[in-house]
Order: sequence, then structure tokens, then C-alpha cells
Amino acid sequence: MKRGCAVRKYFVIYQSVLMENLQYIANIAMGFISYFIILFIFIQLWNYMYSSPEELIAGYGKSQMIWYVMITETIWFGVPSYMVTRQVSADIRGGNIAYLVNKPYHYGLYVLSKYMGGASIQLPLFAIAAAIIGACLVGPIPGFQVLTLPAVLPVILMGITIDAVFRLCISMISFWIEDSAPFQWLYSKLILVVGTLFPIEIFPTALQPFFKLTPVYTVCYGPAKLFVDFSMEKYVEILLAQALYLSAACVLMFFLYRKGVKKLYVNGG
Repeated sequence: MKRGCAVRKYFVIYQSVLMENLQYIANIAMGFISYFIILFIFIQLWNYMYSSPEELIAGYGKSQMIWYVMITETIWFGVPSYMVTRQVSADIRGGNIAYLVNKPYHYGLYVLSKYMGGASIQLPLFAIAAAIIGACLVGPIPGFQVLTLPAVLPVILMGITIDAVFRLCISMISFWIEDSAPFQWLYSKLILVVGTLFPIEIFPTALQPFFKLTPVYTVCYGPAKLFVDFSMEKYVEILLAQALYLSAACVLMFFLYRKGVKKLYVNGG
């Protein structure tokens, strides 16, 4: 019974942010400008790189490569990352965390509930935009089967959740240091360059096993790879990797939060 009440608390938080974002869809739509510019640049780039539509680069045809970037950029733009980066760091450094830790919910789960509420509006909007742009400028994904969509959607959900928990963990470093922004920058650039703008197969063979051991494999690469080149073997492999990463990230989040709050109490916060 208590567990049901706890889940309901976070659902109410999620629902409140969801309703709030519905009232400000125009503000979210402003992000479509930079989103469209980036997609247009990369569409032109890959059109230049491929001498013909049949040519393969790292195992990807031209349409597959362009759709890969479109899907990863949709995931990148479709989540409110600031909620688990700037907002959490500001709460800790500004002292607002001392007020929030006494609330009848876990602060980390509270932030994640707000994050998912925002993503539930932003991500579908950017996905619709990607589908329209892709249909007009690229064409359909070669070999894509609509029946695979229900299987891929949970992978996307797991990916954005893993990303949020890791960003939240980095933000919690602010309990010990003045600013976690440099670490957020390093993490963001890793995700952006390896797995978002370019698939793992583009990089040297010697580096690919290393990249598969990082969050890159589960956050952006996995969902996009399954969209453009679905296979059951790859699907199971990515889901297993996501389950392991999400478990590890959650354990780390609870550990850092517990240690951070203890430090806060010891210092009289």
C-alpha cells in the first residue's frame, strides 16, 4: 500500500509538469529552429560524402546514415536536460536542497519525474518534426518495418532515462565541488560526438569495444541503430546493456545523494 502511495506521488509530479508544458508548447516549438538548421547541415554533409545512394560507409547507406543522425538529434533535442543539469546544480549550490530534502519524496526521483513530464511533450513533438522533414528531404528508412516500432520505443525510453540519471549523478558532484558544469560539458560532448552525430561504426575498430562500454551505446546509438537496421540479436544486446547501465546509474545516484545529504547535515545545511 505504501509503495503504491509512493509511486502515486511521483506520478502526480510527472502529471503536473506534463500539464504545465502543454501550456507552453509555443516555447518548445522555438527549439525547432536550431533543430532544423542542424538537420539541414547534416543532410547536406552526408549528401556530399556519399557518391551514390547505394554506397556504404561503415555499413550504412546514405538514407540510413541521415536517418540515424535525425533520430539521435530528435532524442538530443527532445529531452529537458537542463532539469537534471543546471537546475540540480543550482539547487545544491544555492542551498535550496536543504528545503527540498525534507519533502516527503526522494529528491532524485522528484527531479526524474519532472524530467519525464517534460520529455513526454518535447520528444513526441520533435519526433513528428523529424518524420515530416525526413519524409520530405530523405524518404523512408530503407527496410524499416512499422511492426518494430513498439519494440524500439521502450529502448528510447530506457535510453533517455539512463542519460538523465547519469546527468543527475554528475550534478550531485556539486555537494563536494563548487561547479559540476565542466563534468557535464565533458559528458555531453562524449554523447554528442560519439553516438549522436556519428554512429560507433564510423570510428576506428580498436575504439569501438571501448565505446560500447560507455553510456553512448545505450543512450543514442542503440535506439537509432534499431530504427535504421533492426535485428533481434542487436535488440536483445542493447536491452541487456540498458538494464545493466540503468541499474548501475540508479545505485550510483542513491549513493551520491545519501552521501551528499549526510555532508549537508554535518555542515549544518
